[in-house]
Amino acid sequence: MSEETSAAPAWEQRFRAARVSLPDWADHAPERALYVSNATGTYEVYAWDRTTDHHRRATDRPTGTTDAELSPDGEWVWWFDDTDGDELGVWRRQPFAGGPDEEAVPGVPAAYSTGLALGRDGTVVIGTSGEEDGTELYLRRPGSAKAEVIYRHAEYGGLGDLSYDSSLLAFEHTEHGDAMHAAIRVIRTADGSAVAELDEVTGRPDPRGLVCLGFAPADGDTRLLLAHQRRGRWEPVVYDLATGTESALPLHDEQGREFPGDLSAQWRPGAAALLIEHEYEARSELFSYELATATLTRLDTPRGTVAGATARPDGTVEFLWSSAAEPSVVRSTSGAVVLRAPGPVPPGSVPVEDVWVDGPGGRVHALVQRPDGVGPFPTVFEVHGGPTHHDSDSFAAGPAAWLDHGFAVVRVNYRGSTGYGQAWTDALRERVGLIELEDIGAVREWAIASGLADPERLVLSGGSWGGYLTLLGLGVQPEHWTLGLAAVPVADYLTAYADEMEALKSLDRTLFGGTPEEVPARWHASSPLSYVDQVRAPVYISAGVNDPRCPIRQIDNYVQRLTELDKVHEVYRFDAGHGSLVVEERIKQLRLEIDFVRRHLGESA
Repeated sequence: MSEETSAAPAWEQRFRAARVSLPDWADHAPERALYVSNATGTYEVYAWDRTTDHHRRATDRPTGTTDAELSPDGEWVWWFDDTDGDELGVWRRQPFAGGPDEEAVPGVPAAYSTGLALGRDGTVVIGTSGEEDGTELYLRRPGSAKAEVIYRHAEYGGLGDLSYDSSLLAFEHTEHGDAMHAAIRVIRTADGSAVAELDEVTGRPDPRGLVCLGFAPADGDTRLLLAHQRRGRWEPVVYDLATGTESALPLHDEQGREFPGDLSAQWRPGAAALLIEHEYEARSELFSYELATATLTRLDTPRGTVAGATARPDGTVEFLWSSAAEPSVVRSTSGAVVLRAPGPVPPGSVPVEDVWVDGPGGRVHALVQRPDGVGPFPTVFEVHGGPTHHDSDSFAAGPAAWLDHGFAVVRVNYRGSTGYGQAWTDALRERVGLIELEDIGAVREWAIASGLADPERLVLSGGSWGGYLTLLGLGVQPEHWTLGLAAVPVADYLTAYADEMEALKSLDRTLFGGTPEEVPARWHASSPLSYVDQVRAPVYISAGVNDPRCPIRQIDNYVQRLTELDKVHEVYRFDAGHGSLVVEERIKQLRLEIDFVRRHLGESA
C-alpha cells in the first residue's frame, strides 16, 4: 500500500482496494479463465491461466471494460467494445495468450448487446438491439465469414443458449408486449425453424415469465433448464425438447419444507446434477441437486450473499461471497480462497440489521446499519435501482462511507424488488414510482419512531431507478426529506422515453400499460418533472453525458426547471455512461455528495 493510499480515509481505501469478480472458465479448457478487476484503478478484463497462475490484463480502455466471454476451447477472449460507456458497440476478440484485437464478427452493426453464445464447433450467435430497433439475432456458421439475421422483432428479446452440439438455439422474447414476463422460443440453427414455443403470458390474466438457464452440457442431450413463476416465485424446471415433457424438481429444505424465496439453477459438468441457488430476504445459499435420486445437499457458505457461483469439473463449487461487514472474496467449497485481489484487503464495515415494517402493500423489508454512538442519527435512505433488483447483505463501499461519516444507512426493498415473490415484484405496474415511495415512506416513519433517524436530517439518495425515486420523492413527499442525492436518474420521464434505448422503452410501456400518448395521465403522475415546483430540499444531481438508460437531455430539462424556480441545486456531469468504471471518478462523485450533504446539514453531520 502506498503512503498516499494508507493515509487516505477508510472510505476511500474501500474504493481503491483491488477487487476481483468470480472467474468464468472455458467449458473445454477449465484451467483458462476470465475475471474483472479494478487493480489498475479501472475495471478491466483479465485472462488467468490457472495452471501457471499467470494473470494478464486483456483490455485497457480509459472508461473500462466488464463484458467478456471465453470461447469454449479457451483460445479466444471476446469482449464488448462501446464508446465512452454509451453501451453501443461491437464484439471484439483476441488470443487468450495475448495479441491484437480484431472485430469478432464483421458485418454486425454497432448496437446494444442482448447476449452472446459461442458454440463448441465455432457457431456464433450475437443478440443486438438498435437505437430504434427491437431485437435482432445474428448467426455465423462454422467456417463462414458472414453472419446472417435469424430472428428479428420490434419488441425486446434476449439471447438464451446454444445446445451442446449447436443445433438448437433458445432465446427469450416479448412479442406479446409484456416486457416483464418473457416467453422462450427454441429454433434449429440449420434453418431457423421452430422447435418449441414456451409462452406463459399470451392470453393469460396472470402472466408468468420464463427464463432460459441453459442447455444440458452433454452430447446428444436435448434437455433445457428453465426458471418459471407458476407458483408466484422463481423455480427451476427441466424441459426435454426431444419429448416435449417437463421434469419438476421437488426441492425442499432439510426439514422437508418448501423454500420460501426464489430458486435458480445451473447445470453441473456432465449434466447429472444441478447447482441450486436459494435467495430469500436479502441473503443467499447454495445446494447441489442430483437429478437421478432427487437428492438435495446443502453446500457450506457463510451467512451473507453469494453474488455468483460456478461448478467446476473436479466437483468443487467456486463462489463470490460477501456480507455488509466483510469484503467480497472468491471462495471454494474445498475451503480454499480461489482468487485473491492484489494489495491490501479493504477495511470492513458494520453488519446489517433486518427490519420489517407494515406498509400499505404488505410487510416491507429494510436493511439498517448504525454508526457508533447514540441516535437519533442523520440518516441516508439509499434507494436501489433496477427497479427489479434488491438490496442484500453484501459489501458495498458507498453505504460504508456514510457510516464512517456518522450517518445511519437504511435500504428498502420496496414493492418492485426481487426476492420476495412475483406479486411483490409486479406490484409497481401502472402506479410507477408512487408505490415504491409509499413503502419507503413507511420505513421512514419507523426509522423516526424507533429513534434511529433524526427527522431534521434525512437524506434521500439513489442511482438509476433509485435516482428516479429520489427526484420523485422530493416532489411527491417534500415534507419528508431534508436533502436529495440523485445519480444518473430519470428526471423527465416523457423525454427519457423518447431518448432511451429501445429495450427500456419496451419495459416502460409494460410498466405504464401503454405509451405516453395512450396513457398520458399515468406518465405525468410518475414523472419527477411534474412535481419539481413542490421540491423544498436542496438537491444534488450527477449524470453521465453518454448515458443511454437515463439520457442527459431529460436531466437537463429538470435542471432547467430547478433553475427557473430558484431551487437550491448542484449538478455534476461526467464523461461516461450509466455510471463510471474508473475508481477515482467514483471516489470523486461520492466526495462531492458528502461535501454537499455536510454543507447543507452542517459540518457536524
